[in-house]
Amino acid sequence: MMSRADQLREQIRDLVTDYYNEAFSAECSRRDTLPVSGRVFDADELVNLVDSSLDFWLTSGRYAADFQRQFARYFGVRAALLANSGSSANLLAVSALTSPRLENRLEPGDEVITVAGGFPTTVNPIFQNKAVPVFLDVTAPTFQVDASQLDEALSSRTKAIILAHTLGNPFEVAAVREFARKHHLWLIEDCCDALGATYAGAKVGTFGDLATFSFYPAHHITMGEGGCVITDQPLLKTIAESFRDWGRDCWCDPGKQNTCGKRFDWQLGSLPAGYDHKYTYSHIGYNLKLTDMQAAVGVAQLKKLPKFIETRNSNWQLLRQGLNDLAEFFLLPEPTPNSQPSWFGFPFALREGAPFSRNALVRYLEGHKIATRLVFAGNLTRQPAYRDAQYRQIGDLRGTDFMMNQALWIGVYPGLSPDDIGYMVDVLHCAAKELP
Repeated sequence: MMSRADQLREQIRDLVTDYYNEAFSAECSRRDTLPVSGRVFDADELVNLVDSSLDFWLTSGRYAADFQRQFARYFGVRAALLANSGSSANLLAVSALTSPRLENRLEPGDEVITVAGGFPTTVNPIFQNKAVPVFLDVTAPTFQVDASQLDEALSSRTKAIILAHTLGNPFEVAAVREFARKHHLWLIEDCCDALGATYAGAKVGTFGDLATFSFYPAHHITMGEGGCVITDQPLLKTIAESFRDWGRDCWCDPGKQNTCGKRFDWQLGSLPAGYDHKYTYSHIGYNLKLTDMQAAVGVAQLKKLPKFIETRNSNWQLLRQGLNDLAEFFLLPEPTPNSQPSWFGFPFALREGAPFSRNALVRYLEGHKIATRLVFAGNLTRQPAYRDAQYRQIGDLRGTDFMMNQALWIGVYPGLSPDDIGYMVDVLHCAAKELP
């Protein structure tokens, strides 16, 4: 027989569905602009969120465990570890490589190959772990790493590679993975923009030693804030989990005790024998867990992922087809060969001889209620944050500067309808005619 508390919980869940239908069902019709990204949800997310709050379990719990199981199964890997953001996931992935438990650990002064054109928190963990980034260039029209520079980037101090599948388009996975294997380098895939993309028929995130994801509202699925690290290697899972959970040696879930069966039988470091394993620390770590309420939203979002990806890619195709006749002005994007992107946005660049500037086009689009973004930080070596940072760069980064000066992107997220996409195409045609 259902308890009174369970009956009330069911009533609350039903009321939350009613509330969604009254408060949120017409949300899209109220917007006055076409954003580049945004949350797409229905009553399921709200019901899960409230259901989780009724547990009053304020850290990771049953919903987090459920999401991690489902997410690992989606990729066919052994472990998925939720974190409080995609940026934290990158920090965990790079930090894991510094563990004394690894033979080929990343140490201060070692080099990590990455790209100069991208998002800062792909690169920041390299600096934060006192390693040295080696910046490669990017190439258009894929806007991905120039893999031909890998050999030149290699040095006796190279230990790892971290690259992002920028805007949902995979980088040249085959070339990068082969290079990493040949030179015994760790490979981290930043998949924060690219959940569901594939290369040679396999999901991105399954090619590296570790991979990272973001669940910020702009991304393919959202928890509000949130991120994840996946790996198929048990040792890396244990190490990343330790860094996430204060650096402790214990792997008990929150609220659990004595998972190992010998909580008071360990002797590690110079601690006294039997020192409580829950208070024994093997790494200098953080607390980067997320709440179960966030994970509850993610569990509902994950069910919608296939449709989200389908809509994103359909919107991208509509833009690509609709803008073909403007190729004299715009360098239009192309998928990386042998890949099926899961598009985060629609990047394109003004050709060098275009009769109007990128800034003029951005103002025109924004003036017509079409939101735009530049390709993240442009050239990171030109950002003030890295003015005094130690790094190496390969070549003159000409492609990165071109992207910084000429490229932008517009939205393809599932909240945009075919009519919205058609409006974008029309406005871009008007811009090509009207701008000086």
